Amino acid sequence: MESYKQEFIDFMVESNVLKFGEFTLKSGRKSPFFMNAGAYVTGTQLRKLGEYYAKAIHDNYGLDFDVLFGPAYKGIPLSVATTMAISELYGKEIRYCSNRKEVKDHGDTGILLGSKIQDGDRVVIIEDVTTSGKSIEETFPIIQAQGNVEIKGLMVSLNRMERGKGTKSALEEIQETYGFPANAIVTMKEVVEHLYNKESGGRIVIDDTIKAAIDAYYEQYGAC
Repeated sequence: MESYKQEFIDFMVESNVLKFGEFTLKSGRKSPFFMNAGAYVTGTQLRKLGEYYAKAIHDNYGLDFDVLFGPAYKGIPLSVATTMAISELYGKEIRYCSNRKEVKDHGDTGILLGSKIQDGDRVVIIEDVTTSGKSIEETFPIIQAQGNVEIKGLMVSLNRMERGKGTKSALEEIQETYGFPANAIVTMKEVVEHLYNKESGGRIVIDDTIKAAIDAYYEQYGAC
């Protein structure tokens, strides 16, 4: 596993973004882990987060694209932080763009904020985590409506590796449905591999009890 992935896993734990215990998800599933990207709240955290996304985007999609699109609301700071990191790490200027939940009819009008998307633009979509793919259902037509646009792929921070609407993971379903690749900085398999019975932030985060709960969860909800 690449060193930046190991660092990112520790970073999620230290930032109290990735937690282990017992959580009830929106889907009603009882999960032994939970990720809340809203816990990234400081300038230092957002700067580091942007760097991890930038490295993952570089590794998976290269830098031959024009716009980084972050769906409202959580995708807005992600797209801003990551375009800044791409500029600093790689010297490449990528434009950021996000959507509004409501169309603005005065001043900077329209449904988009940041850079407009134009004919010929190549776009990478950035999100925190995708469980059902619902946000892409909303995002995809907005991007397509801007013109002849190529979507290079989707990048999320964590692949939960559980079933979406069917038997496959949400990221696999997105790839099959929309025809563009979907990747994550890290997968839950990599998280478990890195944290199981190892110290992170001075403590064991995944002990035998948590590991057994994670295994049981994937027995029931794991993607094929």
